[in-house]
Amino acid sequence: MIKIHLRKIKPSDKNYFAKWWRDKGLLKLTSGILKMISDQEVNKYFQAILNNKNDYNFMVIADKEVIGHISLVKKQNDWHETQIVIGEKKYWSKGLGSRAIKILIGRAKKNGISKIYLEVRPTNFRAIKVYERCGFQKVKIIKYSKNKYLSETLRMELKFQFH
Repeated sequence: MIKIHLRKIKPSDKNYFAKWWRDKGLLKLTSGILKMISDQEVNKYFQAILNNKNDYNFMVIADKEVIGHISLVKKQNDWHETQIVIGEKKYWSKGLGSRAIKILIGRAKKNGISKIYLEVRPTNFRAIKVYERCGFQKVKIIKYSKNKYLSETLRMELKFQFH
């Protein structure tokens, strides 16, 4: 069985982001923006992730290979938003994304985080199934009338009680 763990992002991980942020197949499932991102933009966005001390950003490791990125970003009213990308497609449909999400949820609980949400493209059925397996529930469709690439998302939420 493939061993999964999360590790903090480090500067040398920028190359993975550059590759994934330019993968048209991944972009169609996520942001929908197929415009090629420049090296300068990659540097800017990646540096913002590295410099952020309030959020949790991890690389997803399968055995010893980096396969993706997962984050937990503080939002309002004690909510945190999560996002995951398994960028290495040979690892798709192997249950590794759901295992990474469960590890992240465990870390969130240890840090007293009780409310997590995500937004997913409503047609990304494979991802929705993964999120449901991890305990997220469909809440509502959110419309983004000004976003020509992603006009609506499905909001899914996960809440826990601490005793």
